[in-house]
Amino acid sequence: MHPERFLAVFLCVALAMPPGAFAQSTGGAAVAPDTSSSEAPLVSGPTDAYADPILPSDIARGVFGTYGGAQSRFSGGGNGSTAGSNDWRAPIAAQQLPDLGSGGAGSLTPQAERKLGERVMRELRRDPDYLDDWLVRDYLNSVAAKLAAAANALYIGGYRPDFELFAVRDAQINAFSLPGGFIGVNTGLIVATQTESELASVLGHEMGHVLQRHISRMLSNGERSGYAALAGVLFGVLAGVLAHSGDLGSAIALGSEAYAVDSQLRFSRSAEQEADRVGFLLLAGAGYDPYAMPAFFQRLDRAAMNENGIPAYARTHPLTGERIADMEDRARRAPYRQPHQDSEYGFVRARSRLLQVHSRSDYADEISRLRSEIDERTALNVAANWYGIAYGQMLLERYDDAAASLANARATFVLGARAQGEPERDSPSLDVLAADIARSAGRPDEAARLAEFAQKRWPRSNAAIDMHIRTLLTLHRFTDAQALARQETQAHPDQSAWWLYLAQASAGSGDALTQHRAMAEKFALEGAWPSAIRQLKDARDLKTIGYYDLATVDARLHEMENRYKEERLDEKG
Repeated sequence: MHPERFLAVFLCVALAMPPGAFAQSTGGAAVAPDTSSSEAPLVSGPTDAYADPILPSDIARGVFGTYGGAQSRFSGGGNGSTAGSNDWRAPIAAQQLPDLGSGGAGSLTPQAERKLGERVMRELRRDPDYLDDWLVRDYLNSVAAKLAAAANALYIGGYRPDFELFAVRDAQINAFSLPGGFIGVNTGLIVATQTESELASVLGHEMGHVLQRHISRMLSNGERSGYAALAGVLFGVLAGVLAHSGDLGSAIALGSEAYAVDSQLRFSRSAEQEADRVGFLLLAGAGYDPYAMPAFFQRLDRAAMNENGIPAYARTHPLTGERIADMEDRARRAPYRQPHQDSEYGFVRARSRLLQVHSRSDYADEISRLRSEIDERTALNVAANWYGIAYGQMLLERYDDAAASLANARATFVLGARAQGEPERDSPSLDVLAADIARSAGRPDEAARLAEFAQKRWPRSNAAIDMHIRTLLTLHRFTDAQALARQETQAHPDQSAWWLYLAQASAGSGDALTQHRAMAEKFALEGAWPSAIRQLKDARDLKTIGYYDLATVDARLHEMENRYKEERLDEKG
């Protein structure tokens, strides 16, 4: 990663505003959510206003907005604990979380926190180590969706962010949370886990930071310690997470006063414990193996003792004996469930092994290791290893070998299901890779047929949709590609890839108006406001534009110009 760009943007946004500018108070101006017109056919960006959680009618609102030692009507009369094997099912206030203060006292509103996270993500997406791989993203977000459903069922968290997970090409074992529900996952973490439950345990921990609004509360603590110290706290925490800078406390100490350092360290230790316990509740509530969390922590702890270099996750999330013992105790008291592992886990793990390396020699070395694991019977998932071999061979342009290895992966996958008495299984990873091999080998008609088949089989798979649109563009079937891309921009207007495909397909079909409007939305999502505004002005100047389209373009142009002015004022401070 290149954290300097990330830190500069984050600090610029966070520190450009005076203390309390984002505060949730009636006396100050809170950051308002985007009020983009919903009537225009092409409008980008999320519109969720972060409504309060839906609660039963007999429960007062605000009950679930308190954290830590705050008591609620569910806390068993204030004793803070419920005994027995159903302890994990108890509401969050009853789980003996550390007292970090009120979650509603954070300095950022949920809307401002999301806006801040979106601006940070713009910079991260430009980083070459940002991994824009739909198969990995789809899988990570599917796990997050299960954990988020458990959070809703257990009334965990004071608000409901739209979680968006993304991968980072980095072999270090680490993950990190950003404002507004964005969570980064290193490929090294995916590869280091041995089960889906282990991966889910780390994702649940990071989601715990978000649900408990630790970043907002950190900013609030920083303001009470002095605004100058807040800059040091922000810089230290982010440098410790993203710059692989060793001890988190030392990183914080680089830019803040002694009082702020001591206060932030106490908050960090308590926040880690709280995230552990929230993550455990999500893990168990989603049906994963509750023992996965202490097991993975223990393995990282052993790696830290046996290696000269401490794993990044252990540095940024200090693994104390107390934390591990606490998770072991909770796992013993959780009701037993037979954990189910999604078959996609193995394929995504194998894919990540190839994605985190860069050169042709690295691909060849990884293929050799995957094959050795099969031969030595040490592979965790033989079908996944064959899949990784096929993907690596495709990257090396050995397309016939890749197709043969993929056939081995599919056959092993099917035989494994039969051996376990399961029904016939399929996988989006297998189907999408089949189309990708054909497309890369220069067989576009076969690729289009396979991609269309993959999309029909997996209609919710962004990876399958992406592959289908790409093959249609390759075949110059611009009308079909435009229809499919337009459908995706309407369903997911916050994804710039769909806007780019819509612009490309529209250019190919001669639809200049849609081309300009789609490019404007893509640039807007990337924060390139001058380019977005230029595209809409070009659309407005088209001689063939009609009255209704002209009015729609003018309205959207006015919105973008206002957003650009707002962000320039924020950055100037």
